[in-house]
This record gives sequence, C-alpha cells and structure tokens, in this order.
Amino acid sequence: MNSKDVERADGATHAHALPIALRGVSKSFAGIKVVTQVSFDIRPGEVHALMGENGAGKSTMIKIMAGLHQADEGEILINGQPVRFASPKDAHGAGIATVHQELLLFPELTVAENIFLGQTPKTGLGTIDWQVMRARARELLDSLDSGDLDIDQKVASLSVGNRQRIEIARALAQDARVLIMDEPTAALAEADVQRLMAIVRSLRARGVAIVYVSHRMPEIFALADRVTVLRDGHHVATKNVSEVDEPQLVSMMVGRAIDRLYPAKQGVDGEVILELRDVSYRGVIRGISLKLKRGEILGLAGLVGSGRTETALTVFGITPATSGQITIDGKPEHITSPEAARDLGIAYVPEDRGQQGLIRSQTIEDNIALANLKRLMRGFMVDAAKVTAEARKAIERFGIRARGPQQLVRQLSGGNQQKVVLGKWLATNPRILIMDEPTRGIDVGAKAEIHQLMRKLAGEGMAILMISSELPEVLGMSDRVLVMNSGRIVGEFDRQAATAEAVGTAMTRSYSREDAA
Repeated sequence: MNSKDVERADGATHAHALPIALRGVSKSFAGIKVVTQVSFDIRPGEVHALMGENGAGKSTMIKIMAGLHQADEGEILINGQPVRFASPKDAHGAGIATVHQELLLFPELTVAENIFLGQTPKTGLGTIDWQVMRARARELLDSLDSGDLDIDQKVASLSVGNRQRIEIARALAQDARVLIMDEPTAALAEADVQRLMAIVRSLRARGVAIVYVSHRMPEIFALADRVTVLRDGHHVATKNVSEVDEPQLVSMMVGRAIDRLYPAKQGVDGEVILELRDVSYRGVIRGISLKLKRGEILGLAGLVGSGRTETALTVFGITPATSGQITIDGKPEHITSPEAARDLGIAYVPEDRGQQGLIRSQTIEDNIALANLKRLMRGFMVDAAKVTAEARKAIERFGIRARGPQQLVRQLSGGNQQKVVLGKWLATNPRILIMDEPTRGIDVGAKAEIHQLMRKLAGEGMAILMISSELPEVLGMSDRVLVMNSGRIVGEFDRQAATAEAVGTAMTRSYSREDAA
C-alpha cells in the first residue's frame, strides 16, 4: 500500500500508511451472524466515530480490532499488511489499545503502577525501576494536561474522569497508534467530558488514530473527522462528518427517515397535581418551589451537582424533606419512603438503571413484578400467572424486544432495559412519573422510542418530571424548563423562552453562597 497524506480540517497532515483497515469482516456467534462483510479504515491523526443502534455490530467490531474476538471471514490490515490477532496481547503489539466503558484498573495499586502494569521498567538487576516508572508516569500525565494527578495515589480514591485519564496514559505507555474509546463519556460529569474532548484533540494532533464509539451526537460533531455507520451487522456508509447532519446520521442508523428528532409538543392546561413549597433537604436542596401539571413534561436542567437528582430523591421519599411542604392534588403529604411515594401515585425511573432500576440477573417478569408485589399476591404467594401476564402486557405496550417474559434482563439492549424499568413502575398505575436521565447510554433509535412513550403518557394525562444532562433533550421534550444551580431553582422558561442560550446561561452562572442560601 502506498503512503498517503491524510489532511484534516485543522490543516494537519500525517504522511504514512493507514494504521488499520478492515476488509470484508464477518463474525457469527452460535450460528447467528452479527457482522457481515464490514469494511472501513482508520487513518492516522483522525477521530473516526463508529455509530449504530445497540445490536448493530459496533462492540463486535471493536473487539475484533482489540484481539478479543477473531473474525470468521475477512482480514485486518496494519500498514497494508494482513495480520491476525489471537489475543489482546497481539493487538497491543500492533499498536492498538482500548479504553473500555468498564475501566480495567486495579484500585489498590497507585496511578503509576496502573499505567505500567505488565510493562514496568526494570533495573539492570531485573527489579522494578521505581524512579524511572514514576518519572515516565509523570511525563505521560503531564502530556495529557493531567498534572493535577498524584502518581503515588491509589486509584480507588479517584473519580471516574481521573481513572479514564489513567487508562489513556496506559495506552500511550504501550505506544498505541490506534486508540479505541468505547462510550468514553457515558459516566462523566460535564466538566470531565470537556476535559476528555480536549485530550482527544491533543492525541489526534499527535497523529494517534482514534476510534470513538458514542451515542452522543454533539460529541460526534464536535470531535469526529469521519463516521462509519453500522446497522444490523452491515456497513451502511463511511462519511466525512462535514457531509452529514444529525437527521441524516439518525436515518442511516435506524434505517428510516425521522421527520422529528423529538415528538411534537402539545399544549398543557391540566390542573396542578404536584407542588413543592419551599422544600429543602439538609442544605443539599434549598427552598425548592415548583408546580407540575397533569399532562405536562417539566424539564429539570442543571449541571451535575446542581441538585436535580437530589430533588427527585426527596419527592420520592428516599431523602425525605427536612423543611417545606409537598402537596399532591392540593393535599399536604409527608413522603418518608419510596413505598409512601408509590402509594401516592409517584414512580421514579433512576439515572442508573443497572444499579438502581433493575436486577439484571433476573428475568423481565421478575423485574416487572418488583414494584407491584402486593397486587400480584394470591394469599401468601405470588401469583405466577399474574406476573407473567403483567410482563407480557409490558412487553407489548412498550415494544420491548425480547424472546419472552422469562428472558434475563442482562441479555437485553440498553434501550430495552430502560423500557423494562418503565414497565415495572407503570404497572403501579402512577399519576406522577419522575425520569432521571431517561435516555442515558441508549442508541438514537431507542431514544426516539422512549421520547414517543413519554409524549404518549403525557397525552394520557400523566405528569412527568424529567431530569436530563443533555440540553437538546431538555429543550426538545419539555413543555416548561426549570434550571437548578447550587441546590436551588434559578430560572423558569416556557416553551418559547427555553432556548439553548438562555437555559445554558442559567445553568452555568456563578452564584454566591449567600445567593444559594
């Protein structure tokens, strides 16, 4: 293969052969083909986004590149030469490293020890050269604008964002020329997202090729040079990001045109069902007052730590209010537990469905039954027939793609897991639905389905309090927007006034301690 110059939008060029190309790659599991004849290449000094719905084949392709799976057909080329990776070690040797969604660090080891795990510098006597290791670790972290990280600190005490930077430093210590990043911002706070994006740009400028897997459209358009779209295990297209817009990308991923990224809003004139009057909780939320109407989607925006989730937890009785008043249908209620909230017609879909919303090792029907056991009892025993019927009803109502009620939840895609959480809580027949990060970590097709469900529920008269870190989602779904900052509400916007600039300004404005009191 001849060398070629790869020119990016920033004007940088990298004059050497393509670091990796995949040609006609296919892979099957248990006789089921999950990717079929997929071909694309990754160029030096580019961010190459790999996109598609859950189940499209993204994870399989990055695992093949990383040496975790071997292709049944096709080939991988490194600098034009065919290679076969029998293990991740082979991929590392070829200059390919992966930053997994689930970070693979040892919490009881130090930052430096994690960076050089398995490749520690040695003295002439064959012992670990601690001085060299610490110096090289410091150099690597400084090159990632991470001078604030203590190389001698144990990883267990670090944030997710800092752990991720250690993973990237470890990849660079392996002299990685191709860095695969799998949903790198899924668990990051906004400040860490911006810092990671700056690191990605600096790596690109050094000539590192980056495979970037993400469902977040703003990140793709901010970072990526090219994008490859997979659908149902097939290669749909590889495009320069400058050649496509968001609706076109969504259409390629889901296989159909989507006229609206968000369903049309309807006018809301229902009566107030939930009201908070000067509600506080131990200084975490301060004097919160809000009204939620029947048939309304009320968006609660704010940066991480602003008090959004804490407000939801107080309404749901997990952290009962220490002052103020909550009323349901105008009647004061003292909500001291989730059970009390449920009995008042309140349901809560938490932001972490894996840890808080589901028991993934159990079946769909087991999870659907969890919030509604009293109604599903016959005497002292759970009525198995009722449980199965309730699960079948949820599967049909929410379009859960599953083999049946007995399928394990962990075998479902993220979007379908979220539908199970919804099914579980809607089986309690709530009138108020709190949704915290309703579409986090799910693909665009599933997002559209969740949004349609939310709008349908609101049209049926349900009152929805939605918390989201994605500003486009807040603006696209909300009938009204409340903005939180420093534990209090600092802004309210109707549909017309809720612009990205207005809401964003309220989210990021600095408030003094006296202001927040």
